[in-house]
Amino acid sequence: MQKIGLLHSALNAASLRQQAISQNIANAETPGYKAKQVVFEDILKKQLANQTKFVGKQTDPRHFTIGQSSNVPVAKIVENTETVMQNNQSNVDIDEEMTRMGKNSLWYYTLTEQINSEFQQLSIAIKGRV
Repeated sequence: MQKIGLLHSALNAASLRQQAISQNIANAETPGYKAKQVVFEDILKKQLANQTKFVGKQTDPRHFTIGQSSNVPVAKIVENTETVMQNNQSNVDIDEEMTRMGKNSLWYYTLTEQINSEFQQLSIAIKGRV
């Protein structure tokens, strides 16, 4: 799996998570609103666990992928319908959402620093050190 592609997918997941958290906070008092969460890390772990050293060559798009897939995982939004936090049937916990927002902001910053580092290394490799 290509590192920059993986970082790009992680940045997209963090951005999507920020949108979901913002929607949750905005709809905290909306009767019947169910909180949404973004799932990415679990999908990534599952994909990494299923990788093998052997990689088959795919000569036709109808062939099965054998070994390491070139597909980068994509984040999914899931809705929590099983819990209720308030009398209006909403399940948004503002304190938890604010904590998630801070954690996600830190994660996004870390990912941007990592991808900047990758591009800087590529630039050095292309231009040479000055």
